[in-house]
Amino acid sequence: MRKLIVPAIALAAASVAAPSFAQSYHHRPAPPHHASYGSWQSINARQANLDRRIDQGYRNGQLSRREAIRLRSEFDSLLRLEANYRRGGLTAWERQDLDRRFDRLSAQIRYERRDHDNRRG
Repeated sequence: MRKLIVPAIALAAASVAAPSFAQSYHHRPAPPHHASYGSWQSINARQANLDRRIDQGYRNGQLSRREAIRLRSEFDSLLRLEANYRRGGLTAWERQDLDRRFDRLSAQIRYERRDHDNRRG
């Protein structure tokens, strides 16, 4: 009889724990989605993307030297702000603030690259 009770208790405990383990394992919140990208990107990935777009726009003539310098200055100030925010750990509000500022800079880069004021010919 004793040989049956110990496995029965272990089986009962496993059957109670298994559903809660499966539920917590399979239920992961999705990362926040970013409206302009269609999927979530890390801050570092967004920074690298903006940096590349400014450089590329200047190299291919879509941005004038003045536009590139102004956009680079705004980009650098965003990097300083992000470093200040990270000192105490990023809060949700700080993350949203950075996202809004990155969105604004991205829109400015897009506008300046398409405004045709630096076209050759």
